[in-house]
Amino acid sequence: MCAVNADERRFAVLQAIVADYVSTQEPVGSKAIVERHNLGVSSATVRNDMAALEEDGLIAQPHTSAGRIPTDKGYRLFVDRLAQVKPLSAAERKAVQTFLEGALDLDDVLRRSVRLLAQLTRQVAVVQYPTLTRSTVRHLEVVQLTPARLMLVLITDSGRVDQRMVDLGQVVTEEDASRLRALLNQALAGRRLADASARVAELPHSAPKELRDVVLTVSTVLIETLVEHPEERLVLGGTANLTRNSADFPGSLRQVLEALEEQVVVLKLLAAAQDPGLVTVRIGEENESADLHTASVVSIGYGPGTVVGGMGVVGPTRMDYPGTMAAVHAVARYVGEILAGR
Repeated sequence: MCAVNADERRFAVLQAIVADYVSTQEPVGSKAIVERHNLGVSSATVRNDMAALEEDGLIAQPHTSAGRIPTDKGYRLFVDRLAQVKPLSAAERKAVQTFLEGALDLDDVLRRSVRLLAQLTRQVAVVQYPTLTRSTVRHLEVVQLTPARLMLVLITDSGRVDQRMVDLGQVVTEEDASRLRALLNQALAGRRLADASARVAELPHSAPKELRDVVLTVSTVLIETLVEHPEERLVLGGTANLTRNSADFPGSLRQVLEALEEQVVVLKLLAAAQDPGLVTVRIGEENESADLHTASVVSIGYGPGTVVGGMGVVGPTRMDYPGTMAAVHAVARYVGEILAGR
């Protein structure tokens, strides 16, 4: 270890402090580092390294203790130096896969994902519903319920299904309903939803004269479906995990819980996750919301190839970052595979 340069050795000391503080919640002293970690240097050298780390703002000394704890800046360096997200064990991967593959539909997939993430990380888990604006129309089914009433079923590539009833105000034949289905799918199938709404708006002008009124009525309803719905955008789970770690949020747990109730705040946290393979970590004051300045957010985009939503966990800055990043990465990957197969 003596051959290792001072920077590398100090980083090894920082890693030891992070590991011990995350597992024990107690400030870490030089003696404990020497005893628990095979750094191959004396207690005096570790003390000198700790002094240098403290000077750099990477660790700090709580007034009541002789030990040190990592600062947000220290956690940031630790996370940035993780070579790659460590994979889950084969048993963990199998358990994740089996649990998610049992899902019945998109709602079930997302509910299971949240439960799984909360259990794996012991933090609060949050998953965003696939946003329609990022989705592509897979198919539009037109079901004739009565001669004057239709049901439209819009299915996207993310597995999202939207149903709308349309009262036509006139009678249509089965043949007309079939022609309408073909006309709508020709305009919509394979298109991004933003483009699809524009195509639907143009449809009444190009529709056969005898179908024009029906197409106008259906188009009006469809455009409302294609425009983003603000409701039911998030699934949240494991909030009780925060209260178990209330000591990590001295005086600020209530603010963190209130921030999680604000859908806009959480959606902003997840919106930055655009790459389905890239885990984003925001630590303490890196979070835009002041209510989350004592928390860390680990997030990732998920989807069947392209990102259709975000998922992640919110917990204290004293968090098992490698384990949490691995869990978020694995669950997002499996959800993407399930959506691709639907």
